[in-house]
Amino acid sequence: MADRPGGRLPVLRDALTGYALLAWMQVRSALAYRTSFVLMALGNFAASGLDFAAIALMFAHVRALGGYALPEVAFLYGTGSLALGLADLLVGSLERLGARIRDGTLDTLLLRPAPVWAQLAADRFALRRLGRVVQGLLVLVWSTGHLDVDWTPGRVLMVPLMTVCGAVIFGAVFTAGAAFQFWAQDAAELQNALTYGGNALLRYPPTVFARDLVRSVTFIVPLAFVNWLPALWLLGRPYPLGLPGWTAFLSPAVAALMGAGAALAWRHGLRAYRSTGS
Repeated sequence: MADRPGGRLPVLRDALTGYALLAWMQVRSALAYRTSFVLMALGNFAASGLDFAAIALMFAHVRALGGYALPEVAFLYGTGSLALGLADLLVGSLERLGARIRDGTLDTLLLRPAPVWAQLAADRFALRRLGRVVQGLLVLVWSTGHLDVDWTPGRVLMVPLMTVCGAVIFGAVFTAGAAFQFWAQDAAELQNALTYGGNALLRYPPTVFARDLVRSVTFIVPLAFVNWLPALWLLGRPYPLGLPGWTAFLSPAVAALMGAGAALAWRHGLRAYRSTGS
């Protein structure tokens, strides 16, 4: 989509306005059947809760996992799940781009007076996904109350900071994965491997994984900045790769860089799109 004469700010404003309006339409539609909405949200909550239940059952037989106690693992689980839950709630619908390209319905979005990214992100906005967000938040709150941590102002501020930055990082992966579907229309599973699969990795301590895997999610696809690096600083734990302590504060910079890279990838992919009729 070309920039307007007024610059990028009007484009960003239009994107946010269009997204909010479309998402609100989906929310109103879902709330028209409140019983169904509540049941689906509870189902989403319960399904997400089964993951943590498995971790809790594991700790019924062991006292530590990779040297980490249950509250520490719960903290990793809560921060990662909350970050992914927010990203999935806000932009998770982008993964449907490949299907829209195949059936030709993406062309209709190009004709509407709203940014395509905003339309896709708000497409079928599912408020029931709040179940994952609430479940991750509850685990996070429980873990913070059981951690043996000196809660200085810096450590307190780190929790919401890493959550927001983690959501941006996951959102950038959703966007970059969607952009890749302009060329590979069946790439949704690859995107899911980096988002949902990445979250499954981040809920466990990095000490239980091979160093090559830890390096890959630190330097190649930097998902470690979602929670591993900031959380280990907060917990007073060393990072397996021996990185300096100040790297724990790089999450905002990594989130910004990934967001900018994802935006460029999306813009390039959208410009390369030639419709299903060509």
